Amino acid sequence: MSAPGNIPHHIAIVMDGNGRWATRRFLPRVAGHKKGVDALRACVRHCGDIGVKVLTVFAFSSENWNRPAEEVSGLMELLALALSREVPQLQSEGVRIHFIGERAGLSDKVRNGLAQAEAATAGNDRLVFNICFNYGGRWDIAQAAARLAARGEAVTEQSMDRAMALAHVPDPDLLIRTGGEQRISNFLLWQAAYSELYFTDKLWPEFDAAAIDEAIADYAGRERRFGRTSEQVAAPAGAKRKAA
Repeated sequence: MSAPGNIPHHIAIVMDGNGRWATRRFLPRVAGHKKGVDALRACVRHCGDIGVKVLTVFAFSSENWNRPAEEVSGLMELLALALSREVPQLQSEGVRIHFIGERAGLSDKVRNGLAQAEAATAGNDRLVFNICFNYGGRWDIAQAAARLAARGEAVTEQSMDRAMALAHVPDPDLLIRTGGEQRISNFLLWQAAYSELYFTDKLWPEFDAAAIDEAIADYAGRERRFGRTSEQVAAPAGAKRKAA
């Protein structure tokens, strides 16, 4: 396990593989999503325990509406059930919930549930838990630009940062995708510019605390340069100031 100093401040996860997990067990796909909620519950708790400050997960993309109607309906029912069951526990554990994504197309019941979960946990600060629901990275960039245009504000990198849906947290240090695919699928396109990417064949329902620790250990072994040289990264703080 990584030393505390190597724990990423912000971890983002594409939770992929619920449907395949279920199919391999001759179960309906919704059963895989239910198992995925169990894995997410354990992930939130473990991240809080080891000192991660921000966890952002891709729960439902704007493209997921194209899935079979039965699966989409099951996902909406599962969301409503998870809100009623999980939010009180997350509140007691000091987790603050933010739902990130377009809400206009959601039912009144779902929108109200999201707002209530956010309000119930608004005073917590142990872990910020961002749930990207009906979200897409291109949508996020477009809505930020539209927001700036409506205010008559110039579009710069700094103003876009302030207008993005995740402006309340730093960009992800580590982006994990489960399920064997090696792409980010329209997730955090702006915010992941300098994120370390970690791909695993484990399906999301199988991604447990040990798997999180393995991803963090891999992250801890990387050198994050942000455009600098290795020598600059390795230089003592005093040497950097003198060189500047």
